[in-house]
Amino acid sequence: MDAEADSTQNPTPRHKCSACYKQFKKKEHLIEHMKTSNHSVHQPACGVCQKHCKSFESLREHLTGPLPKGVCSKTFSQRGCQLCLVLFDSPGSLIAHRETCCLSAPTRLGTKELTYIDSQFHRQDSSDENHAGRGPGGTVAIDCEMVGGGSDGSLELCARVCLVDEDENLIFHTYVKPQLPVTNYRYDITGLTEEHLRNAMPLGEVKENVCKILYNGENLGKIRLNGGKARLLVGHDLAHDLYCLNMHYPDHMLRDTAKYRPLMKTNLVSHSLKYLTRTYLGYDIQSGTHDPYEDCVSVMRLYKRIRAQKHPEEEDHGTSTPSNRIVGVPDCWRSKELDNLTPDQLYAMSRSDYKCWCLDLRPKLPT
Repeated sequence: MDAEADSTQNPTPRHKCSACYKQFKKKEHLIEHMKTSNHSVHQPACGVCQKHCKSFESLREHLTGPLPKGVCSKTFSQRGCQLCLVLFDSPGSLIAHRETCCLSAPTRLGTKELTYIDSQFHRQDSSDENHAGRGPGGTVAIDCEMVGGGSDGSLELCARVCLVDEDENLIFHTYVKPQLPVTNYRYDITGLTEEHLRNAMPLGEVKENVCKILYNGENLGKIRLNGGKARLLVGHDLAHDLYCLNMHYPDHMLRDTAKYRPLMKTNLVSHSLKYLTRTYLGYDIQSGTHDPYEDCVSVMRLYKRIRAQKHPEEEDHGTSTPSNRIVGVPDCWRSKELDNLTPDQLYAMSRSDYKCWCLDLRPKLPT
């Protein structure tokens, strides 16, 4: 009986993750969790309890879901923004913030005849090598509209291309001459007809103009290395748009709202741009036919909102960690060395498995 009493009064200590607060019976289980969780200061975190979440969707569930955490939910309902999920010091600060956080939908271009807009944008050189074209005006958003080819209309053919800069200026817009006969104009979605594409720009010329804007006078070797003066390319499902344009752009220069980990569903499936815009910007798009300018502006706003997050610099917080470790690579975690570390020290070693967009505004280290 005495042994049972001691067991009740002094339960086996549990090992708690400093980021997501999961608890484990054995230290080795916590260490294994830290190897695969990729916790970091860049993960979405609750402004009340500071719990880390893998995505904004899971953070939203924590704050406002069917089974929200009591204290966090109550505090957030009084001082939290439903769009950006930021917690403010007072209800008054929240009211002032909402005026700028909830945006209105951009004006649609429609399907009127617009030709290539030679805006001088592609001839502007960035003078700040450290930012590699990531300063004001150094990022371009793209959206393509597709029509159908092939016997069943399922073959994707690029029919319209739009590019905007960070200030939402239209810098390139054109209809694209299909390389194959169009069997489905998908009018309900694209609003396009045969008339729009009759005298359209050939795909090769479209690709040349897009590359001229993106490369910004930089050679391909420098772009592949560290970007140089080339532009970051923002979009939603960029792989699809680039494929239909028959062009390639280095992965480290892409910012895809469909593939960015915090913007995805908890099961790592992409949300639609329509959902992301309504949830994080506060307005609806694609209510009728899809408008490429409207989509470009929306994806640029999403990127800038995520990029503007203020995350602290990652550091080891003065912890004594193995000198030969390589953070972020599970095979390099030494179990015997890690057994002696506290949960806070383990967290200090952990790193994201994605590049946070807030880093785009930080100067690059000299090479």
